[in-house]
Amino acid sequence: MDRQPNILFLMTDQQRGDALSCVSDWVDTPHLDRIADEGVRYSQAYTNSPVCVPARVSLMTGRYPHQTGVWANGPRMLDPEAHTWTQSVRDAGYVTSVFGKTHLHPHKGDLRDREHLLHTWGLDHVDEIGGPRTMTRVSCRLTDLWKDAGVLEAYRQDLESRYRDKPWVVRPSPVPFELYADVYVGTRARDYLRSYREQRPWMCWVSFSGPHEPWDTPPPYAGTFDPASMPEPLQEDRRARKDRTNRPRGVLDQRNRVEFEPGDVAALRADYAARLKLIDDQVGELLRVVEERGELENTVIALGSDHGEMNGDFGLIYKQNFLNPAVRIPFLLRVPGGRAGWVCEDPVELMDLGATLAELAGGDPVPGSRARSVADRVLGRTDTGRQSALSELSGEVMIASDGWKLALNRRGQPYLLYDLDSDPDERRNLAGVKKYADQTRRLQAEMLRRIVRSLS
Repeated sequence: MDRQPNILFLMTDQQRGDALSCVSDWVDTPHLDRIADEGVRYSQAYTNSPVCVPARVSLMTGRYPHQTGVWANGPRMLDPEAHTWTQSVRDAGYVTSVFGKTHLHPHKGDLRDREHLLHTWGLDHVDEIGGPRTMTRVSCRLTDLWKDAGVLEAYRQDLESRYRDKPWVVRPSPVPFELYADVYVGTRARDYLRSYREQRPWMCWVSFSGPHEPWDTPPPYAGTFDPASMPEPLQEDRRARKDRTNRPRGVLDQRNRVEFEPGDVAALRADYAARLKLIDDQVGELLRVVEERGELENTVIALGSDHGEMNGDFGLIYKQNFLNPAVRIPFLLRVPGGRAGWVCEDPVELMDLGATLAELAGGDPVPGSRARSVADRVLGRTDTGRQSALSELSGEVMIASDGWKLALNRRGQPYLLYDLDSDPDERRNLAGVKKYADQTRRLQAEMLRRIVRSLS
C-alpha cells in the first residue's frame, strides 16, 4: 500500500464462527463471503472471552481478562485511562468513528452522557446504542426515535414478556424495519461515509447488535429461512456421560440446559439465519457506498464478533462457556495488496484484529498489548503465526493448540479436553480419561507459559 488505507471495521454481536455461508449451508451471507473471497478467512479464530464486556475490553487493549481484571459482564468497564488500538489509529492521522454497540462501559442512563469516554479511547464521532436487552433501560439517539414513533414501550413490553416466559421464543420485533437496531446502525454509518469530506483517511467501526438474541428479526426478513432446513443441534456422545464422573466441574457444568419443545431449536436457528441475512445486506450497502466513493481499492475491511451463540447445541443457548459454538468467531480481513481467497488455519484471537488494524494504519503498538498483528501474514511477508489461542471466563482459562482444546476451572483443574481433529464437534469430553493424561499435562504447561509471558 502506497498510502494509508481507509479502514472499515465490521463487528457483529454473538455470531458463531460457522455462521458464514462460505462455511455452512444454513446461512446466506454473500457480502461477508465477498470479504473472505477478496481477503483472508481465519478458520481457527477464538474470542478472548465468550461474554460481551471482557471480550470487547480485550479487543480494545490487547490484554487478557487476567490482566484487565474484567472477567464477566456487569458494572465492569474499560479503564478510562486505558491505551487502545483506536487511539493508535487516530494518532496515526485518522478520523475515527463508531456506530452501534460498544459495551465498553455500563449501559445505564443516557449513553450520550458517556461519549467523552469513547472520545478518550480514540473515537472522534460516536453514535452509540445499547445491546438488545439494555435498550429497555438506556437512552440514546435510537431510543429517542423509538419514543417519537410510539414503539419504545411496545419494545420494552416485548422483551419483558420474552424473558419472563420463554426467552427463546421466535416472533418479529414490534419495532418497524427502518428503526430496527441493525438497520439503524447500517444507515447511520452509510450516511456518515457518504458525507465524509476530510482529507485524512477514515476508520469507521460499524458495530451491529445482532445476531444477539432476542430472536426477533423483523419483516421482510422474518420467515426467510425454513426451520426444516436448519441443522440438528449437537448432542454429547454417550461415552461422555460416563466420563463425566471422572472429572472436575467447571463453568460449563453450571449452565442450565433448556427443555426445548419440538421445533424450538429449528425455529430459533432459522430466525438467527434471517437476522444474519439482514446484517449481511446492510454490509452490502456499506460496501456499495465505499465503491461509489472510489475508495474500495484503498480500504481495509475487517469482520469480527465478540463471541458466538450456542443456538440449542448441547441443550444450551447464549454463550458463557468454552464450547466451539460460543468461543469460536468469524475473523475476516481484506487488505489491498494482500492475500485473496485464502483460508488460514493458524489459531488467532479476537484482540489480534485491533493490533492488525493499528499496524495497517501505521500506528504505534498499544502499550502493554499482548495482541499479535496478522498484517505480515495477510500480506504474505511471513509464514508463521500464533501456535495457540487463549480464552478466559469467570476465573477459568482455555487454550486451543495443535488440534486440541483444554480448559481449567477456577481451582486450576482440567475439566474440558477435546481432540478437535477427531472430534471437531466436541461431542466427547476427554478430561479425566487416563489415556489422555500426557496430552493434558502438555497443554497445561503451554497455557502456563503463555500466561507467565503475558505478565512479564
